[in-house]
Amino acid sequence: MSNSSLNIATRGSAIAALSESEFDILVIGGGVNGVGIALDAASRGLSVALVESGDFASGTSSKSSKLIHGGLRYLEQYDFRLVREALYERELMVTTLSPHLVKPVSFLYPLHEKLIERTYVGAGMALYDALRGFKRALPWHKHLSQKKVSEIAPSLRLDVITGGFQYFDAQVDDARHTMSIARTAAKYGAVITTRTRCEEVIKNGKRVVGAKIRDLISDEVIEVRAKATIMASGVWSDQLHEKFGLKAGYKVRMSKGSHIVVPKSAINSQSGVIIKTDVSVLFIIPWGEQWIVGTTDTDYQESKEEP
Repeated sequence: MSNSSLNIATRGSAIAALSESEFDILVIGGGVNGVGIALDAASRGLSVALVESGDFASGTSSKSSKLIHGGLRYLEQYDFRLVREALYERELMVTTLSPHLVKPVSFLYPLHEKLIERTYVGAGMALYDALRGFKRALPWHKHLSQKKVSEIAPSLRLDVITGGFQYFDAQVDDARHTMSIARTAAKYGAVITTRTRCEEVIKNGKRVVGAKIRDLISDEVIEVRAKATIMASGVWSDQLHEKFGLKAGYKVRMSKGSHIVVPKSAINSQSGVIIKTDVSVLFIIPWGEQWIVGTTDTDYQESKEEP
């Protein structure tokens, strides 16, 4: 990704540009989806404006498990098209789009049965690798003996483990990645501002033709005109649709994924670990000098600003 500066020195000119002409697309929301839309449109030659009320990735986009996974979990649902697409996109990110940010990470999958489980999981791992094709940046999966599992992850209990597999996915600093996409979109000519909140949409009959944007630093209200307006506002989508009298055709179900962060010294392992429980899959993910352990998936109805 190429980068362009987005800072206080360039903010004034970006704010001024919002009202100078009609844009092809106005994007409301500066999470990973919003900046991704801005980059895709700007790189195709469209004029784009993006406004974000807080900072880039200040919502969900900075609160992930930090994984760029290839969709291994979707194999059990036989969604091969989705897995192949996820693997293709992951490969692009590791090799071409963001190799400075998206890095390989290994995971250990412990086995508790010698034959049936190894055959079943091994077939899934082989299919996972095969769906990637033969040109790949990440290694093939490996069959591991009980002894090898113990060498890689001494913290695991050998009395309940018969062996395992090692496979590879990728991880990323999610907030930094979102910021990099935003800067690349600006490089392609997108006008991008933060601390700018959508106060009202502008309509011509039933058609949205722009929005009134408040600069939260100067308190100035700016009219931004656009041929198309895209709400990429994440968990705020329903709230904004109702406020502006818009029909979306869908509802956003908020869910909360909780993680426990423990120091690296708490778990003796050279690899991330996946543990399948009766109700879910638990990831132990290496992250700097910590392990990220999770995640849960529960409904959430509390504060969107401070989850």
